[in-house]
Amino acid sequence: MMTLILLLAALLPAGILLYSIWRQDPQPEPTSWLAKAVLLGVAICIPVSIVEMGMKSILFGEGGPTTLSGTTAMAFLVAALPEESFKLLALWLVLRKNPYFDEHFDGILYAVCIGLGFAAVENVFYVFKEEENWMVVAVTRSLLAVPGHYAFAILMGYYYSVYHFVDHSPKVAAFILLVPMAAHGVYDALAMSGLVNPYIGGLSFFILIWFCVKMHKVAKAKVLALIEKDNRSINSTTT
Repeated sequence: MMTLILLLAALLPAGILLYSIWRQDPQPEPTSWLAKAVLLGVAICIPVSIVEMGMKSILFGEGGPTTLSGTTAMAFLVAALPEESFKLLALWLVLRKNPYFDEHFDGILYAVCIGLGFAAVENVFYVFKEEENWMVVAVTRSLLAVPGHYAFAILMGYYYSVYHFVDHSPKVAAFILLVPMAAHGVYDALAMSGLVNPYIGGLSFFILIWFCVKMHKVAKAKVLALIEKDNRSINSTTT
């Protein structure tokens, strides 16, 4: 029974966010393709873990970071870079021959499916790892970490759609990876600062809350912008 409770606590935040983005789709995608995206997000957890362990070993040896510059390097190079790179690879795999990728919003939807598939597995790991304090971990991650992956995915999906449908410039192509990676790196750098300095960590926590609020406002604006584009397109074809 306890195992089921922990699973629900870990998986429910991703499920709620996935449902919230799915219901905003002007023209819903086939369930089979969305499931494929979620499963790809789950599958990349294995290679991401391998790369992260290798990067951490190269940068810090047997120990971990002991300075703020070290936690920042870990945030960007060990966490953000491999995670967002593999998410982008998964997004490319699911969209490159997808006949239903015909709306701007689709890029965001599929990216979020991948991001939340990844976040769900990561959340299960953390909740079960801290079984004694699982409730605190589950609540904290449901308010910060899982919504963080959700926002990173929206940013990636937005630029992927802009590049695919609107602007094939190298700048937009670079933004597909660099923007979510930068957001992810800043998030983790703030979250990890407490590992080496509890006072800075306490201050960083409040900055992290502010950053998350701003990031989600930007993500929401990206979602609304692409929905508006698709609605205009639908209206123009029906008049």
